[in-house]
Amino acid sequence: MNRPTGHTAPPRLDLLDPLEVSRLGGIEVMTEGVVEGFLTGLHRSPRRGFSVEFAEHRMYQPGDDLRYVDWKILGRNDRLYVKQFEEETNLRAMVVCDSSRSMAWTGAPDTTLPKLAYAQRLIAALALVLLRQRDATGLITFDDEVRNVLPPKARLSHWRRLVHILAGMEAGIGTAAEPALRRVVDQLRRRGLVVFVSDLLLDRELALKALRFLRHRGHQVLVLHIMDPAELTLTGPAEARFEDPETRAAVILRPRDWAGAYRETVRTVVSEWRLACRRHGIRYHRVTTDTPYGEALREALAPSPRLA
Repeated sequence: MNRPTGHTAPPRLDLLDPLEVSRLGGIEVMTEGVVEGFLTGLHRSPRRGFSVEFAEHRMYQPGDDLRYVDWKILGRNDRLYVKQFEEETNLRAMVVCDSSRSMAWTGAPDTTLPKLAYAQRLIAALALVLLRQRDATGLITFDDEVRNVLPPKARLSHWRRLVHILAGMEAGIGTAAEPALRRVVDQLRRRGLVVFVSDLLLDRELALKALRFLRHRGHQVLVLHIMDPAELTLTGPAEARFEDPETRAAVILRPRDWAGAYRETVRTVVSEWRLACRRHGIRYHRVTTDTPYGEALREALAPSPRLA
């Protein structure tokens, strides 16, 4: 909804500030269930062995299997490189991003990023973490229909393609979360990780139905609930007009009279989402757009008590 701009807000967050990028090195994505990857490491895998589809070279690291050393490069350049294969990955992950009109809102345009702009940067940071640990990462974006589908790949160079799509995203009109989430099935044929990034201003039952379906297919699912700080409380002048950005439904009211009821409604909605996700084995994390990216990811990806 359109609300009056607040007068105080934290400094605007920049796109992947260098300090925040440096902090991403200490973040790891760990899955709770069995995923169908090909490396022993952060994620347990039900399979053994590697794909035969060559992807790229990378520098040799202590502990790498000598069978995959490229001896021709060693002979030419006197440097150790190993061959990396397309399926040589801990897991396959798909990020599903909501780009509906409500995601374009910010309560303080001069100091706080719109929810969509924040989500773009957060996803870019998350993809960088995943690709650094050789996890194949893909992206689906949607508003009232699916707009982009980028299949998951494990190459670090794949990050540039993903960021290019993120940079070109524009807020649409409606929200069609269920079709977008079901498209994940076509991209993750084996069990993997699904990250759903949205302000959750959508049909909750339909979205939860699709999320439960993904859990039923064996995927680990993480919901990142993006909220603007101004959405947590109702403030403004003595009388203000509030409008739904997607339906254009509007109401005129006195914020002071409704602040208590609004705050309780927000608390209830967040609690219902958290409980519904937990009931079906889905991880839920609320992120406000004044939170540094490194901090948001570190909290969202922290191992649950079962993993600690």
